[in-house]
Amino acid sequence: MAEELDVSDILQEENGVDEEEEDDDDEEAMTAPEVLQKLEEAWLNEKFSPELLPVKSNLVECMLAQINAMEMNIENAKKADLRVSIHRMEIDRIRFVVSSYLRRRLAKIEKFTSHVLQEEAKRRDTDAPLLSDAELEFAKGYEANMKNHLASTALKHMPTNAATFNDKEMAVLPQLDSYVFLRVNETTENVLVEEASVDVGEEIMDLEKGDQHIMMYKPISALVESGAVSLI
Repeated sequence: MAEELDVSDILQEENGVDEEEEDDDDEEAMTAPEVLQKLEEAWLNEKFSPELLPVKSNLVECMLAQINAMEMNIENAKKADLRVSIHRMEIDRIRFVVSSYLRRRLAKIEKFTSHVLQEEAKRRDTDAPLLSDAELEFAKGYEANMKNHLASTALKHMPTNAATFNDKEMAVLPQLDSYVFLRVNETTENVLVEEASVDVGEEIMDLEKGDQHIMMYKPISALVESGAVSLI
């Protein structure tokens, strides 16, 4: 089966590198299992994160392309070949990860629609996109349909001065103060895990590679996005 994928474009986009500026010597090739591992990590981060994380569209597209390649190879294989059933199980596993990842993202988009659109609008061109093009179109359509529904069922019965939408007041916000389990992928020093308050002072700790912790999500959200820690 095809095991190799050229994913230098993935690495360039995730690291904010312009393809024209990338030297040929720096290009990397990643195997399909390595791409799947990165997608599984993104899936678990999305599953356990209270907020919507930047989309990993290229990882999804690479694995969908890998599924197509594997299916073509299966069609050309002998029916009695034992590897056929093994590869079909692997295809089912990849499809599950991809579909679960996308479903969890859509559920968060529906829950935090206004907030997600506001956050996407604030992101700079150099930032990783929060939404894919399809997700952005879905979020805008979902918000428009919700507003139309509220206008036709509730706002038309209210006084004129109250029959307006306020996106910021309507927005449902993710609970960033919730606690999560995490595994440290890269040693990171001087992480502020608790801000100073009237009762206690600030708490700063070093996160050692391989350690596992349970802590508030908000202080380590940037580390999740950078890949320094993974949610488990």
